[in-house]
Amino acid sequence: MTFWKTSHLLTIAAVGALALAGCGSDDNSTTPAAGGGSSSSSSASTAAIDCGTGTLNGEGSTAQKNAIDQVIQAGYQTQCPDATINYNATGSGSGRKQFIGGQVDWAGSDAAMKPEEATAAATRCMGNPAWNLPMVAGPIAIAYKLDGVTDLVLNADVTAKIFQAQITSWDDPAIKALNPNAKLPSTPIKVYFRTGDSGTTQNFTSYLNAAAPTVWTAAGAQSWAGKGEGREGSAGVAQAVAGASGGITYVEWSFARDNKLDVAKVDNGSGAVELTGESAGKTIATATQVGTGNDLALKIDYATKEAGAYPIVLVTYEIVCSKGLDADKTKLLKSFLTYFADSSTQSGLQDIGYAPVPSAVSTKVETAIAAIS
Repeated sequence: MTFWKTSHLLTIAAVGALALAGCGSDDNSTTPAAGGGSSSSSSASTAAIDCGTGTLNGEGSTAQKNAIDQVIQAGYQTQCPDATINYNATGSGSGRKQFIGGQVDWAGSDAAMKPEEATAAATRCMGNPAWNLPMVAGPIAIAYKLDGVTDLVLNADVTAKIFQAQITSWDDPAIKALNPNAKLPSTPIKVYFRTGDSGTTQNFTSYLNAAAPTVWTAAGAQSWAGKGEGREGSAGVAQAVAGASGGITYVEWSFARDNKLDVAKVDNGSGAVELTGESAGKTIATATQVGTGNDLALKIDYATKEAGAYPIVLVTYEIVCSKGLDADKTKLLKSFLTYFADSSTQSGLQDIGYAPVPSAVSTKVETAIAAIS
């Protein structure tokens, strides 16, 4: 079924008009217990919380780091001072590995579990299934820095060739054809990609494979199959591009904005589309559930040709045991996730460049959270 309805896109569209507030750095450090980070009052839920006590440890996605820092620091721990929520942003693959190995209580991931991971996770969860719960949605920017060029159009074929080093100069004829009025320099293109297993990489390469299959023949994958120079985490690639003219990368929109990078428009076959909350929402609206029951894994149509749809988007998940944690951990996990999924909390994420999960999905997320035992 389709989750996102047109009425919800108006909420998502507000993302593009709001400034970043308090985006943290992607430093792989553990989130402080309280104090620091963003203090945006709009992120604080007004809903009553059944606070848990103790410590909860999560690890994974760097894409959701700014969002989860906001939720923890500016919201949950302010209202629940006897709870400590730690999140270590090491990357989606690392987070799933640590979760399956029993080293953390939940994982953040930009990609749902693979079948073999789901099997291993069930063992970790004492014979019970682990669920993918979509908590934050957001677009992936093709972010670049090129002196004198702040308005750039790319399509899937040209993007795939750039990231495979088949196009190596900014004044290549293929780029000129998409940008006939731009003064493109002969500057060499410097590609940066995510090292390690990355859900952002999987979403970006899934887009390339779906939208430019004759150029990017490899299936979408968490490990990088193209060319370029690797950097760790979302902040790593964004900061590398920001360092000198000529660089390009794929990174979550919030990190592109945080590092003041230009973002390419994407021609999906129906004209050039600027990245905004509304244009990303038009693609997110095509997502369908591929998980069963309370496993809410989604599939996105990266090859959409809908006019005005920005096609490179991701949904970040919290991966949790449906059962299998001890009673105190379970209570704290349910308390934190309930706060995270609350509509007031979700609305506040717009302030830092994310799209809140619409109510059609958040209702299912809330049902799944309530079923954790």
